[in-house]
Amino acid sequence: MFLTIPTILTWTRIVAIPLIVGVFYLGLEQHVQNLIATVMFVVFALTDWLDGFLARKLNQTSSFGAFLDPVADKFLVCASLLVLVHLNRADVFVALIIIGREIAISALREWMAQIGASKSVAVHMLGKIKTTVQMIAIPFLLFDGRLFGLIDTELWGTWLIWLSAILTVWSMVYYLQKALPEIRKRVK
Repeated sequence: MFLTIPTILTWTRIVAIPLIVGVFYLGLEQHVQNLIATVMFVVFALTDWLDGFLARKLNQTSSFGAFLDPVADKFLVCASLLVLVHLNRADVFVALIIIGREIAISALREWMAQIGASKSVAVHMLGKIKTTVQMIAIPFLLFDGRLFGLIDTELWGTWLIWLSAILTVWSMVYYLQKALPEIRKRVK
């Protein structure tokens, strides 16, 4: 099931990366670039929910889709974080925490799957909350202005991205604790 509607939606998150990055090289006014990148990020981020919903509704779930979905999410988040670091809107330390955790947990999940213990590192609510906070913080930081004349997105985005970094570490510790019994069995 390589070309189902849910899988195509997942692919759009990967295709979105050069589009979002490219907006900042068009030579447009800064506030226009910010608005376009923000809208694109939000639209593409919403495909994460939509592709899962459609996969279940249309009975088009597949192991390829299950593999590609989190990869697309991670690519989109990591690329956006790198753009934000480049624009001096996010601290490089935050980006290193978030990107490093994604690499570490992906590797852990891969290893646990190889040894038949993938259920011990299945997605947990803490990871979903972390992702939700990231998906709110990133567009706030991309927008970098006053939303509806009231909300200082730079301030809120900065607080939320740091909260996301804390949740990132917390969720990584949680997954490592869940995997530790299996790791101990294998390392002996």
